[in-house]
Amino acid sequence: MWLAFYNPTATGDVLLLTRDSNSTSAKSFERKGDVAVVRPAHQEEIVSVNIFNASQYLDLSETGQVLLSDEQLKTINELISKTDYEAEVKVDATPKFVVGYVESCDPVEDSDHLSLTQTNVGDTTLQIVCGAKNIRQGLHVLVARPGAVMPSGLIIWPSELRGVPSYGMVCSTRELQLEGVGNTEGIWELPDHFEPGTPLDEVIAQLN
Repeated sequence: MWLAFYNPTATGDVLLLTRDSNSTSAKSFERKGDVAVVRPAHQEEIVSVNIFNASQYLDLSETGQVLLSDEQLKTINELISKTDYEAEVKVDATPKFVVGYVESCDPVEDSDHLSLTQTNVGDTTLQIVCGAKNIRQGLHVLVARPGAVMPSGLIIWPSELRGVPSYGMVCSTRELQLEGVGNTEGIWELPDHFEPGTPLDEVIAQLN
């Protein structure tokens, strides 16, 4: 899963593409023309790509996270191919902030505040570790799926908490910067009529 970012004020005319959840590990960098690639040290797999002079190749009207069109993806992959780097950028356009239904909720072993949930998000059930006091079985919640970019800039990747795999994040209104929509202490408790998988924008439209 690749994510794209463009912020010419902060980084210049560079499109940043990444699928790397380990931003602190040692990396190697290589550049050919306007394409630079990043690999974990001593590995061949490309985990990030930078397109320099990006506006010469792409019409980029968005700043921050960029939701790439099929045409933009084609242009990017053609640029990479011309450099002989072995990487193909693909994106997942499905909504990343969706309603979830907490099917089960159990304490995480050796933790006094973490809970292990199985949360139905419509097309699948995600195992998510949550630290909120009000998490419990039977809640309808708002889930940030892997690949979501929070308003703070935090990217949600699959991770581990206390050694337990977690595939998403159960969100509060504060984390979503939606205090005006609902302001539950802890995670956002949604009305029961919302179906798992309902995108966040539809939730907001129905609540307003």
